[in-house]
Amino acid sequence: MFHYTIEVQRGMNETIKMLEESLKKEGFGVLWKFSVTEKLQEKGFDFPIPFVILEVCNPQEAARVLSENLLAGYFLPCKIVVYKENETTKIGMPKPSMLISMMNHEELKKLAEDIEKRLISCIDECR
Repeated sequence: MFHYTIEVQRGMNETIKMLEESLKKEGFGVLWKFSVTEKLQEKGFDFPIPFVILEVCNPQEAARVLSENLLAGYFLPCKIVVYKENETTKIGMPKPSMLISMMNHEELKKLAEDIEKRLISCIDECR
């Protein structure tokens, strides 16, 4: 699968707060937190599903990835999404290893796999 997604037994705000704390411990900062729901409603669309995108980055890893191949920057920053589906809060992300695999670059693949493991660990801490 191209993504990693889990279900959690808490609300959106608590989940996002836990996720941000977990990411910080792992050296990832949240560059941007974007509520798709709020933006669509602001533009006049009826979209009632809570859906928040967090763009996250570890500067050291970003520098390593970009030093290998600038085109890898097309995949930065990493995205993690928190949303509600059928009253269940979910956290998910596209797998960095799947995105980087399109580049056929072995060193980048290793870096992406490491970053992916760390991000999955951060997500899993929110269970």
